[in-house]
Amino acid sequence: MSLLMILQLLIVLGALWIGSRYGSLALGAISGIGLAILVFGFGLKPGTPPTDVIYIIIAAVTCAGIMQASGGMDWLIQIAEKMLRKHPDRITFLAPLCTFFLTVLVGTGHVVYTLMPIVCDIALKKGIRPERPCGVASIASQVGITCSPIAAAVVAFVSISNANGFDITIPGVLAISIPACLCGLMAAAAASYHRGLDLDKDPEFQAKLQDPAQREYIYGGEATTLDKVIAPEAKRAVYVFLCALGVIVLLAAVPSLLPSWDGKPLKMNLVIQIVMIAAAAMMIIFCKAQPKKAVAGPVWQSGMVAVVAIYGIAWLADTYFSNYLGAMQEMLTEIVKEYPWSIAIVFFLVSVLINSQGAVVVSMLPLAYSLGIAGPVLLGVFPSVYGYFFIPNYPSDIATVNFDRSGTTIIGKYLLNHSFMMPGLICIFTSTIIAYLLTTIFY
Repeated sequence: MSLLMILQLLIVLGALWIGSRYGSLALGAISGIGLAILVFGFGLKPGTPPTDVIYIIIAAVTCAGIMQASGGMDWLIQIAEKMLRKHPDRITFLAPLCTFFLTVLVGTGHVVYTLMPIVCDIALKKGIRPERPCGVASIASQVGITCSPIAAAVVAFVSISNANGFDITIPGVLAISIPACLCGLMAAAAASYHRGLDLDKDPEFQAKLQDPAQREYIYGGEATTLDKVIAPEAKRAVYVFLCALGVIVLLAAVPSLLPSWDGKPLKMNLVIQIVMIAAAAMMIIFCKAQPKKAVAGPVWQSGMVAVVAIYGIAWLADTYFSNYLGAMQEMLTEIVKEYPWSIAIVFFLVSVLINSQGAVVVSMLPLAYSLGIAGPVLLGVFPSVYGYFFIPNYPSDIATVNFDRSGTTIIGKYLLNHSFMMPGLICIFTSTIIAYLLTTIFY
């Protein structure tokens, strides 16, 4: 590895690190500075921006945002809340299942902000340390991305794999990722079940209760969505959205149903875009969803932030790796030939930096295939593309800390000793091992 190559890699990593400090749109925008330095300063040939993935994200979050504007998301949250309040003693296991499946349905982990205060409220009322369900539920909200048929990470994995000779479909990916990630989440929940001191034995918590103002803050409020009236149009919007998901999965599982031209069937990335946009239009026409309200909603806004992030990050990474592909192959081929699973470590470390599973797949999967790693191996380590819980600067983690009125869900004094580290590491380690074993059995 030459000195020039190392210098340019440091520029790439520096752009990602600085962008992660500012967060939001800055991650993609500051990646553009790194890209400009590589292209104009060092003369590297620009890579290819990931337009297919970007179009899929736009279509999916538009559809999900329209469903949220119709009130459909409130209905889904109500259903989850009813189940949690019916079984409060099992909230450490049920809360992550709720956040996981919400993400699987909608394709983004940002739908859980309404549910997190409810999880904390139920835990407090039951006398359960809120850190236990809240920590693993936040992890689950992001793990669900690798299990959603409309998530950019899943679609990008399928399209890049197919282009590199691994014939895999969206249902094929989900058949591995969903059971593997559910096992990982349940392992994390089991480890969290008795985590920390019970509230009645926690001296810090008990000291807070001595202050009447603090006691009122902790126990005085109540977070709930059960008082919201759900209109029939909101329920119809959910049905439309679920039908759209069903159509996508069906067409992915049975390619013979797809139209074809010159013997080539319609690509799944276009199928997702067409179905999602059509479903959004149906919700506007038949479910009284207001487009202006959708644009102002958190689902659409967070999705557009993801578009900018993936646009900048993936273009920057592709520019660097495409120019040094030969050198990378020479350096890494022997390692991955001997230990092909070690690419999971690379995926995880890159995710720590760039806070986007879709961007990890788009930027790193082509490199993995170029190194000669087999498709089934890459499918087996797919859960490892989520590592951005490691440094607790992601919005869902920060929001969860703020929602926990008890103060037990924390970002520690030393940054890495936070409430999401243990459940995150257990979940991803377990999920990756199980996914790897499943691909060994079935491929």
